[in-house]
Amino acid sequence: MLSPEMADILRLLHVRAEPGLPDGCTAALGMDHLAVSLVGESRTMEQLWSSGATGILFDDLQFTLGEGPASDTVRTGLLTLEHDVAAVRADRWPALMPAMAGLPIRAMFCFPLALGGITVGVLTALRATPGPMSGREMDDALALVSALTLHFLGADGTQLEAWIDAQRDGVLHRAVVHQATGMLSVQLAVPLPQALLRLRAHAYGHARSIVDVAEDIVARRLRLAPDHQEPDSTDETRG
Repeated sequence: MLSPEMADILRLLHVRAEPGLPDGCTAALGMDHLAVSLVGESRTMEQLWSSGATGILFDDLQFTLGEGPASDTVRTGLLTLEHDVAAVRADRWPALMPAMAGLPIRAMFCFPLALGGITVGVLTALRATPGPMSGREMDDALALVSALTLHFLGADGTQLEAWIDAQRDGVLHRAVVHQATGMLSVQLAVPLPQALLRLRAHAYGHARSIVDVAEDIVARRLRLAPDHQEPDSTDETRG
């Protein structure tokens, strides 16, 4: 059964013009952080909104490493529910689990925004304490997911455009990653997927955000060398 709090949130989502989830949404689901991501080209993820820095960092980690609950949800179209991160098998997400050890995440739940076999995005819910969602919290989350799916697919795409326009400079969080991938593809004479792998590997190997690395490449502060040449070089003159 839907909670009164979520019923109010869904009404607000339907009538208000500004993008993002209404206030009180995170608390209504019993969570500490929420994030909404869009499925882009080649099934990659673009974060549209996050309730805080933890959601942004977790999403960037998944994108950098190419694995995680949101990636599984996009691939399968199914819910990914992990109510105790400590109990997750080490081989399920072998790169993500140690990388996220410093984040205050002990339970994570990913819901596909899907309609008729088309997955347009993912709602990620994170909590700092372990434990499953209650029945009412799950009902609320599923109702929110349905509303968000219709929100993005309806109105000739104008609602989705409003969420994108609300990003910094009106571009998606990872637009610079796609730009850097294209530059690397030309510089290294490799296909785009291989260029993205090089970008991810550099970010992971240097413990940096993939967005920060991409910005350095686009600004020509960093140049990745072909595999058979000298190590990657950095412009030491940057201020």
